[in-house]
Amino acid sequence: MKEFKKILFPVDLSEASVKIVPFVQGMAAKHEALIHLLFVARVFDYFTSMYVPHPSVSQFEKEVIDGAEKRLYEFSREHFKSFEGVKSKVAAGDPSDEILNYVDSNKIDLVIMGTHGRKGLDKVIFGSVAERVVKSAAVPVMVVNPFRIGG
Repeated sequence: MKEFKKILFPVDLSEASVKIVPFVQGMAAKHEALIHLLFVARVFDYFTSMYVPHPSVSQFEKEVIDGAEKRLYEFSREHFKSFEGVKSKVAAGDPSDEILNYVDSNKIDLVIMGTHGRKGLDKVIFGSVAERVVKSAAVPVMVVNPFRIGG
């Protein structure tokens, strides 16, 4: 069986992420793996074309990233304090692109992520980060629907 020494857990820092934590903890413990947490803040470049001053957009992005770094640190301490060497990163960009880049640049062995379970028009408009990662990742991806699990 393949060993998973580095597990990436992309989070959106919502309650849905919390529901996936036991899956990450279980796989990390079983494989004695290092956990990587990644939060991706969407970039707001498209607002600059709508007469929103660039400094306002840049300042807002900086505040989002600063807030996300603080919250990701708290999330890590709250849910993974018994795991050593947990790595955390906040990135800015397209979530699926950033997840795939992180997998490649950090030699990740397994991705465990949630899906929002969007259907119909919602899925067409918003797409599915999980679907894009599953189709494009060079490593196994475990997808958990946090709205379908007990607990």
